[in-house]
Amino acid sequence: MRVRPHGWCGAAEDAPRQAASVPVRRLPAVDLFDAVQSTAQGLPEISAGAPLAVRMRPTSLAEVAGQEHLLEPGSPLRRLVEPQSPAARRAAPTSVVLWGPPGTGKTTLAYLIAATSGRRFVELSAVTAGVKDVRAVIDEARRRLVTDGTETVLFIDEVHRFTRTQQDALLPSVENRWVTLVAATTENPSFSVNGPLLSRSLLLTLHPLSVDDVRGLVRRAVADGRGLAASVELEQEAEDHLLRLAGGDARKALTILEAAAGAALSAAPVGRAEDEAAVPVVVDLATVERAIDVAAVRYDRDGDQHYDVISAFIKSVRGSDVDAALHYLARMIAAGEDPRFIARRIVISASEDVGMADPSALQTAVAAAQAVALIGMPEARIILAEAVVHLATAPKSNAAYLGIDRALADVRSGRIGSVPPHLRDAHYAGAQQLGHGKGYVYAHDEPHAVAAQQYLPDELVGTRYYEPSDRGYERQVSERLERIRPLLHPDEPR
Repeated sequence: MRVRPHGWCGAAEDAPRQAASVPVRRLPAVDLFDAVQSTAQGLPEISAGAPLAVRMRPTSLAEVAGQEHLLEPGSPLRRLVEPQSPAARRAAPTSVVLWGPPGTGKTTLAYLIAATSGRRFVELSAVTAGVKDVRAVIDEARRRLVTDGTETVLFIDEVHRFTRTQQDALLPSVENRWVTLVAATTENPSFSVNGPLLSRSLLLTLHPLSVDDVRGLVRRAVADGRGLAASVELEQEAEDHLLRLAGGDARKALTILEAAAGAALSAAPVGRAEDEAAVPVVVDLATVERAIDVAAVRYDRDGDQHYDVISAFIKSVRGSDVDAALHYLARMIAAGEDPRFIARRIVISASEDVGMADPSALQTAVAAAQAVALIGMPEARIILAEAVVHLATAPKSNAAYLGIDRALADVRSGRIGSVPPHLRDAHYAGAQQLGHGKGYVYAHDEPHAVAAQQYLPDELVGTRYYEPSDRGYERQVSERLERIRPLLHPDEPR
């Protein structure tokens, strides 16, 4: 995997590149910026010991993975990032709120806005900064703007953690363009950001990265001199497991990769010959499992395991074993199965296995499918679980399923017959002369809105396709049919 695809990660352009001989180690869970120091422009200077995710930050928009909807030519974000004339810069947004899941590039985009546009960069964390810190940054930004014209990008991470007072302190600087505010949040800004600040900002929604996006980042980090410099080779099984665990989070993917590479390199024989040192150390599935202590779920999405697990899942729902159904759901989720595929199977099961015994099951399943497409993982697991619990615990009936199959069997075998004349369309000229509609009884004019007349073709009179069960809501349907059918066909024997 020595090809360098476009990716999400890269260091600042003036950052030193890490030599291939630098050992990779498993890092503790620390903030990604603990190992960086600020340059004179405020941008972090990447040290050789910085985490892999930091070393591989993009240096240009061309290296950013995903978010194509935000990076089209002429888009507000591109105008913020790319150098502009003074007149064009005045027309650019003065404040943007980046909303998206972790690891989708919010911090990266903030860095690019400052690095490629030549602005000074200041970063505040909403977890530790107070109103005093915000006002100090704004005062310094105003001073620089007046004295030498230096513009400042103020990046606030986790802005939803700011109190109303802290957010209000930002309003004058945004209003007067003293700073270019870039605020990042994983929470819905409509609920977590003050209305006045949100109305002065451009809200940009970052989409979760696709598996292919993250795959490109991982492969780039393996090959790039800023990353692992081809010192390791990632086997396909190990890569697939890593991508499943990352769940669309680029930072998490690179953190796992670094841990696995460190484990592989540390296990390599000490004092290898010079020619051997040039051969990449293999990172296999066992190495990834050992490095992060998460076993891979044996599940091939193109093989027997895929079909076996989904079959067991559907049969557990049909059999009303909610615990087994949740187990197989968890196996599919952990293995990285497309949640939209799972949602589609749930919708099918709602009609095939629950049916009219609980008509609300289909409503739940369809709502779950729509919500999964809107939300994505990892939260989609909760939505899928709710739908599975509903279906597994609901009364079951396949009467509607059997009914349509019986009707289809008759149609395909030629048992069709002609539409009774009184049911035919009588709205076109000459139809009444053919007898169309003659004798038709309008159901709403009859008692109980049930009109006693023939509906099936002559060849099929008396045929029963739908036979409801005595379970759940279908019990009521059965009782209603026992009253309706004699009214429809009074001449038929009971």
